Amino acid sequence: MKLEDFNYNLPEELIAQQPSVARDHSRMMIVDRKSGAIEDRFFYDIPEFFRKGDCLVINNSRVIPARLIGKKETGGAVEILLLSRRGHEATLSHMWEVLLRPAKRISAGTGIFFDEGCRAEVIERISDKKWLLRFETEIEFDSFLEKHGRAPLPPYIKREKGGERSLYDIKRYQTVYARVPGSVAAPTAGLHFSPSVLSTLKEKGVDIAYVTLHVGYGTFLPIETESVEDHVMEEEFFEIGEEAAGIINRAKRVIAVGTTSTRVLESIADVRGMIKQSSGHTGLFIYPGYRFKSVDVLLTNFLSLIHISEPTRLS
Repeated sequence: MKLEDFNYNLPEELIAQQPSVARDHSRMMIVDRKSGAIEDRFFYDIPEFFRKGDCLVINNSRVIPARLIGKKETGGAVEILLLSRRGHEATLSHMWEVLLRPAKRISAGTGIFFDEGCRAEVIERISDKKWLLRFETEIEFDSFLEKHGRAPLPPYIKREKGGERSLYDIKRYQTVYARVPGSVAAPTAGLHFSPSVLSTLKEKGVDIAYVTLHVGYGTFLPIETESVEDHVMEEEFFEIGEEAAGIINRAKRVIAVGTTSTRVLESIADVRGMIKQSSGHTGLFIYPGYRFKSVDVLLTNFLSLIHISEPTRLS
């Protein structure tokens, strides 16, 4: 399967640079796989497409403000994207794998400085793109991030270079149900849910099950292999509890919000499509030809509700 087979045109002027004022007023495309019919709706209409006994599966991972702007001793600005923490050191000293930009004139021992006496030291270069940094902070590290970190927006969302830290971006690049800190990018398919939409779904008899998958470095990596099958996904940590597993197993239909929720369920489902309490790392890569075991409906990153199949799970 060639990567070029998936090329499509997406005009830059059609990529929204700011979210709609109300989360659930984003546009939504409904695709009926059986008839081929397409509807152009708004996200607040989504409860119409649910039935009593459905289960909505959502990823409650919370995005950390993982983007930092520091300065070298020479005064040059350095942009840092936190990827994953190494070990569990004292609260004022943390080791992180990161991306750095620009990477020129960066080497082991380079110091990067922030406000309030906080600094980072480059320990080593791990790969062509990743570095290992040790942060030393005068305040607790999570507090440092809350005060100085920026929303790790995807590259197609443009912001003024050197612009001020935006609390609005930090708030809106987060789902309303985010609870467990750990992602360095948002599980974006869920950004458009509002408390009102979730309340309407519950009133309709839809169960909601929470899973956790921390979105990591892999979300920033393009597929560079000519053949889709040759691409290797970066593994990401996931967790699902006993209560959530039970809710999903009892459901008439399982509607997964985004590929993060989908990858959790499909990574642990047995041949009957049944789910059990579990945690670990998944590198599951889903592409055409994959046979779904647990998920019946997928709400995608492009806000399309796609019917995958009739429920295949066996009771």
